[in-house]
Amino acid sequence: MAVGWRVWCVPAVAALALALLFVACRFPSASAFRRKEMVLSEKVSQLMDWTSKRAVIRMNGDKFRRFVKGSPKNYSVIVMFTALEPHRQCLVCRQADEEFHILANSWRYSNAFTNKIFFAMVDFDDGSDVFQMLNMNSAPTFMNFPAKGKPKQSDTYELQVRGFSAEQIARWIADRTDVNIRIIRPANYAGPLMLGLLLAVIGGLVYLRRSNLDFLFNKTGWAFAALCFVLAMTSGQMWNHIRGPPYAHKNPHTGQVNYIHGSSQAQFVAETHIVLLFNGAVTLGIVLLCEAITSHMDIGKRKLMCAVGIVLVVVFFSWMLSVFKSKYHGYPYSFLMN
Repeated sequence: MAVGWRVWCVPAVAALALALLFVACRFPSASAFRRKEMVLSEKVSQLMDWTSKRAVIRMNGDKFRRFVKGSPKNYSVIVMFTALEPHRQCLVCRQADEEFHILANSWRYSNAFTNKIFFAMVDFDDGSDVFQMLNMNSAPTFMNFPAKGKPKQSDTYELQVRGFSAEQIARWIADRTDVNIRIIRPANYAGPLMLGLLLAVIGGLVYLRRSNLDFLFNKTGWAFAALCFVLAMTSGQMWNHIRGPPYAHKNPHTGQVNYIHGSSQAQFVAETHIVLLFNGAVTLGIVLLCEAITSHMDIGKRKLMCAVGIVLVVVFFSWMLSVFKSKYHGYPYSFLMN
């Protein structure tokens, strides 16, 4: 019986030892838990200290791996990957950096500020190893590194579609982290000053011409002003004001600069200027054609106006149609140019 008892007991003891080992591995000891909490507390305390000095924390490769990628972590980090050094010649990076700082400062000085989200930046010249680690080949790029788990595809901000205005990035952050940030922009007096200067000029002209105010009823002047406003609006200026797109895009590999966005859902600022020029040229051509018919000038000048008007309408309308076709892939029609 003693031998049988020992034969039965040895496997039971081994099974109990394995169970205890499994529990020890699955559930860390109290000391290990305290060490983890202490490390996390130190990381959050360091991030809060940096944020109190600058709303956007500048990181290199070591800081990024420790505070953004490393665990433990109970906070999200919004990181802007950029290239701000002058020799990089990234104008878009500087513009995006201004908007990113406005966003971070709006969060830093808001009443809802907590230690659940931080803002950081990695410059290519400070952390090229980070760019290589993330297989990143363009800048600027915004990414959300969540408190738990790895970043998903939606944690990368669609810069080419949404633009880089602080308001648009704040909406994306609200979708990814449930943190709502109210953007507070520094006071900009350029607009009121320009409006005041314009009113002063108009008031001065009215005062100087107070004996003869017929120019206020000049149809050509009012038509020109209305036409300029319409051209500005139809070219996409309001979209630029709302979305804040980059002026153009430079391919980091080839160095080629694109002034026309390849998607129908976005545009560059330069593209707006190009469309404005095309619309203005077509409009001028139509005006010349109308003047050639209705004016009382000699027949030679009228023929010249008619020829110039036809050339402007045909050439610039063809260019505008080719731009439209390049953005709306599959559009079947073209005129003179493909």
